[in-house]
Amino acid sequence: MHMHYTTLISIPELQVLASSGAPLMVFDCSFDLTAPAAGEQQYLAEHIPGAVYAHLDNALSARHGAPGASGTIVATDADTPASGGRHPLPSRERFSTWLSSVGFSNDMQAVVYDRNGSSFCGRLWWMLQWLGHGNVAVLDGGLQAWTASGAPLAHGNEPAHFQSLFRVGESLRTLATVDDVLQGLGQRHQTIIDARATPRYRGEVEPLDPVAGHIPGALNRPFSDNFGPDGRFKSPEVLRTEFLTLLAGRDPASVVHHCGSGVTANPNVLAMERAGLGKTTLFAGSWSEWCSDPARPVERG
Repeated sequence: MHMHYTTLISIPELQVLASSGAPLMVFDCSFDLTAPAAGEQQYLAEHIPGAVYAHLDNALSARHGAPGASGTIVATDADTPASGGRHPLPSRERFSTWLSSVGFSNDMQAVVYDRNGSSFCGRLWWMLQWLGHGNVAVLDGGLQAWTASGAPLAHGNEPAHFQSLFRVGESLRTLATVDDVLQGLGQRHQTIIDARATPRYRGEVEPLDPVAGHIPGALNRPFSDNFGPDGRFKSPEVLRTEFLTLLAGRDPASVVHHCGSGVTANPNVLAMERAGLGKTTLFAGSWSEWCSDPARPVERG
């Protein structure tokens, strides 16, 4: 019986798993918000052997942005996003179709990584659990740690996998809507943690969204605070102390995480689990969805 990994996996653990012949798929989630084609180019230049590229805009988000050349995009039910904001979640059906198309099946251990300080791969980690697949882990330290270990790299496209039939199961994750968050404002059962950098949280700068500031009452924990200087997650003990200090007596189970568009909040979700504080909720629409309606309150400072 091989090990199952549900939060983090180390490079030696991944190497043992890969050589054991256990069902495994590795996903490269590298991305650049300012240059949406760059991540795939980086993947083609070098990646962990056998890895499948998972594109944030095309695979891990619903159709969004400008209409195509042929006019407006007509959304079928399968295309209806599961959340709002700049990177809306695709429907569970649409995402499972993509997983099947790359050959991912329910018996596989998934391992996700990026070369961006683990800021993007947490999205796929969360989404697989949202589809009922618990055996998914983030490669601690990402591609940089893999390269530094002297492990081999591949380049170019990988051979295509046979199509599989991924079956969606009961969700292992809780997704909050913008209305859930609005109704929970100021209530004891909801503690909002904003994963964006502190200047954005304070509303001093806003590089991506039309409104600057944060959701009233939100606490701020920039997602980068979860990592040591080597790019690996801090120890469970350190993370536990930091989150309990931030929460200052509030119930960890009340936490709802968000960021700008439902991507970089995921390291905070994972870090709380690593810290032994249990599973928490994600508001995937995040600040980009919250600030899209001027009627919703905004705090600055």
